[in-house]
Amino acid sequence: MRVRAISAVLWSATFLTTFTTPALAGETGGAAAASPAARPTPAVNPAAPTAPRIHVAPVTARSSNIAYRGPVYQKTVTGAIVPYVSPVLAGRLGGATGGSPVGVAASTRPELLVPGTSARYVGGLAAAPMSVPAPVQQMIWAANQIIGLPYIYGGGHQSFNSTGYDCSGTVSFARHGASLLATPEDSSELMAWGARSLGRWVTIFSNPGHAYMTIAGLRLDTSAADDPSNQQGPRWRPLRTSNGGYTVRHPPSL
Repeated sequence: MRVRAISAVLWSATFLTTFTTPALAGETGGAAAASPAARPTPAVNPAAPTAPRIHVAPVTARSSNIAYRGPVYQKTVTGAIVPYVSPVLAGRLGGATGGSPVGVAASTRPELLVPGTSARYVGGLAAAPMSVPAPVQQMIWAANQIIGLPYIYGGGHQSFNSTGYDCSGTVSFARHGASLLATPEDSSELMAWGARSLGRWVTIFSNPGHAYMTIAGLRLDTSAADDPSNQQGPRWRPLRTSNGGYTVRHPPSL
């Protein structure tokens, strides 16, 4: 009898263990021995990298102040970049950060450079930013050669070389300096030149009566609109507060 009793107890324990283990496993969140392993939760894919922001030079400004007091350099004829000191009227033009005075013969005008991506106004001339494409620098240096010359209606159209320039003649001269134009164009022709909309570095504004351009944040214009100097003829000027009323174009890729 004792053997039968012990066998009955052992059989009962085996029965309970066999049929209660899965239930207990489910209640405690574990997996039953015969159940397949749970699939791992897939990792969340990281966000796609943000595309780099494309630089667009400003074409409007609230302030007419374009004074600059930072470092200025000069590109020499050998291609070296050296600190710039104006050889003429250095003290009156701001010492080491001065520039050639407006009206000086074109052959004396240096190729000025400044750090960054914005052109700077230096003694009447524009210093080209170091971190821009070469054609942008070339347009700035070319335009510097005619800064301060008088406004002459039709100037710069019979030939790029002239004793004075009108608005579209000025814009044409600058583009010609970067080998972007072979023949001068008037303001109406400029309305269809190049690509539509704002450029990354260079933007041309034109209508049948007037044209001007912005290059790396400075305005090249014969009109004194929004310019406290009130002087006519080809000059570097503050950006306008608005460019309404003009067709907007830019050199392809610039």
